[in-house]
Amino acid sequence: MQERSLAVEQEAPQLKYEEAFVDVAGARVRYLHAGNGKPIVLIHGLVGSSEDWRNNIDALAREASVYAIDLVNMGKSQRVGDLDAGLSATANHIIAIMDALNLGEADIVAHSHGGAIALMLAALHRRRVRRLILFAPANPYSRASDAMVRIYSTRWGELLAWTLPYLPAPLQRIALGPMYGGPDRVVDRCLQEIVVGLRNPDTLRHVLGVIRCWCAEMIKLKAAIRRVKRIPILLVWGDGDCTVSLSSAMQLKRKLRASELIVLPGCGHSVFEENPQESNRIMLDWLGRDSLSTPRISNAQRAPSVAMRTSHSGASRHLSPGI
Repeated sequence: MQERSLAVEQEAPQLKYEEAFVDVAGARVRYLHAGNGKPIVLIHGLVGSSEDWRNNIDALAREASVYAIDLVNMGKSQRVGDLDAGLSATANHIIAIMDALNLGEADIVAHSHGGAIALMLAALHRRRVRRLILFAPANPYSRASDAMVRIYSTRWGELLAWTLPYLPAPLQRIALGPMYGGPDRVVDRCLQEIVVGLRNPDTLRHVLGVIRCWCAEMIKLKAAIRRVKRIPILLVWGDGDCTVSLSSAMQLKRKLRASELIVLPGCGHSVFEENPQESNRIMLDWLGRDSLSTPRISNAQRAPSVAMRTSHSGASRHLSPGI
């Protein structure tokens, strides 16, 4: 059952998206919707929400029907205790959301931990996924977050996690700095939303649950990746990402044979928030291709060396398919 509420104004240009709720497996799930056409489902990262995509929904909705969801225990979706925090369970829940919204298949756009969920979703439900756009997806080839996972998996780390949302804002900004390419680039609105999320005890418990099973889930994802190697995938990374390493992007790209990688200089872990205009252009250009088959490979791109080109705006590097 779907429930719709008052439309929310999007940032300039002044278009609107609607906030709505749907009941899925006994949980009330919130999502934002805009546009018409082939569906795109947006999946946020850990401690995120559908609001993370506020500067992207508008552009994507000009060409598609966009659904930005709040995962259960996040954003304005219902809190459910003892929820399975594994990638497969979360992927299956997203499929249940798609069923409730009558979405047979969709393009999936996801970020960070949401990217890992999207990869697992594509592995488990191949016919429900047309293409993937993944912004710095968590993956088994990145070791950048290992220390954080080890720390927050301990009793002292959990105590620290319960303390962090109440630390002074300058310290919170430093902690989030790597996600945005430096503390000075952390947007006040994003900082506040993350802090508010972590101050919800049920959300924090769920986040800690995700962290505790992180290593085991990455092992499962590594095995699952072989099942999605032929799905058209666009990988987008910031060259200053300290959360999911750029070197892992190269390894992931080699495993995903139908993938392309674009690197935006000067950006951190949340490229689509830091540089929404360029991110929107990149997504729309890629989604606008006529064919859903493996991306075309020119003779130059077949060379064993890494092929690069400058984007239309001069703001990104494009690593072509076939490397």
